[in-house]
Amino acid sequence: MSGSSQHWIASAGAPLRGRVRVPGDKSISHRAVMLGALADGVTRVSGFLEGEDTRATARVFEQLGVLIETPSASERIVHGVGLHGLRAPGAPLDCGNAGTGMRLLAGVLAAQAFDSVLVGDASLSKRPMKRVIEPLERMGALIESHDGLPPLQVRGGRALHGVEYALPVASAQVKSAILLAGLYAQGTTRVVEPHPTRDYTERMLAAFGWPVDFSPGRAQLEGGHRLRATDVDVPADFSSAAFFLVAASVVPGSELCVDAVGMNPRRTGLLRALRAMGADIDVRNEREQGGEGVADLHVRYAPLRGIDVPVELVPDMIDEFPALFVAAACAQGRTVVRGAAELRVKESDRIATMAVGLRALGARIEETPDGAIIEGSTLHGGAVDSHGDHRIAMSLAIAAQRVGGPVRIDDVANVATSFPGFVALARGCGFGLDDAGEPASDQLV
Repeated sequence: MSGSSQHWIASAGAPLRGRVRVPGDKSISHRAVMLGALADGVTRVSGFLEGEDTRATARVFEQLGVLIETPSASERIVHGVGLHGLRAPGAPLDCGNAGTGMRLLAGVLAAQAFDSVLVGDASLSKRPMKRVIEPLERMGALIESHDGLPPLQVRGGRALHGVEYALPVASAQVKSAILLAGLYAQGTTRVVEPHPTRDYTERMLAAFGWPVDFSPGRAQLEGGHRLRATDVDVPADFSSAAFFLVAASVVPGSELCVDAVGMNPRRTGLLRALRAMGADIDVRNEREQGGEGVADLHVRYAPLRGIDVPVELVPDMIDEFPALFVAAACAQGRTVVRGAAELRVKESDRIATMAVGLRALGARIEETPDGAIIEGSTLHGGAVDSHGDHRIAMSLAIAAQRVGGPVRIDDVANVATSFPGFVALARGCGFGLDDAGEPASDQLV
């Protein structure tokens, strides 16, 4: 799973200083491998996230007959086989902990001529898949599961047809699975969302030459075209940058620059929320990289105040809420989160897990069905459990930077799924964080 030990010891370190470059965007890395595999020609991916999740997706496509070369760390050369060139796998396709990988793969595999089985680790095996099975079956797919949970038996040889599908819950993963199935479907596939979600799939389909019509909250395409290989330069992952943005905002004396961060507007809700709380974050050197906007984010410590998080921001920061909970616990006054029930079906129930963890450190936090009410608090040391959730582990490490005593954070190995080298990078800019098992990172710049 990783070179990381099973627990960290965290405590208040120095003010955070310097420049950091976090790993490549996980969502874009997944999609670059997938579309590169289905394209005609050779796709070169730079900035690929060397995490367990994205490597699992690459391994799956290798099982499906795609040659993927790794000339150096964070690089992939994907030799596309075209839409209809995948081969039947000889064994189940293991997605590891990658919910994105499994849901998007379901859309691709639903249209193949062969049967396949998608499996995952213990955590992924508890995550709901009905939300993706149901629209795919409306398109003509046949996917068997036990109560909508993995493993998924995807039956091949099905003729798919386009549908118009209104998502009951905003989900970029479900939208993307439908659109990927739509590549193979007869007619038009249209997805309408209750709230706009990240549009990485739409942007990347267009970059690979597939006609796609999209705007916030809707996307449509027609089957019958082809994907053309293109080079993909992956920006730094905003979700990974989020831990440093929050940490520098709450640790007195901090001044930190996070370089080349992806600024897709469907990913930057946390930036807007933090600024509403009084955070001092400047967006500098805005530019375009691989079809996506990127910028350097310069953050200085500033006293934060509690807010009612606008519900319209929730889809644009769903992965960043564990870090936002920490910012709220360190702010003055009350922060209220609503409309975030999706947090309960992530790698852990992130509302419950963060509530238990922050309470163990002295925070005052009340769970609600779709969010939480968090009072600014004085935190203290203690022992907490991330329940194998990488974002929980890193968020609790931020909280520990504001306490007077050590914090033991258990079950942290899954940090490697999204942020290999986190401990070394965090220590390099001032975190008090000890993990003798994690290898050094060369990502401090």
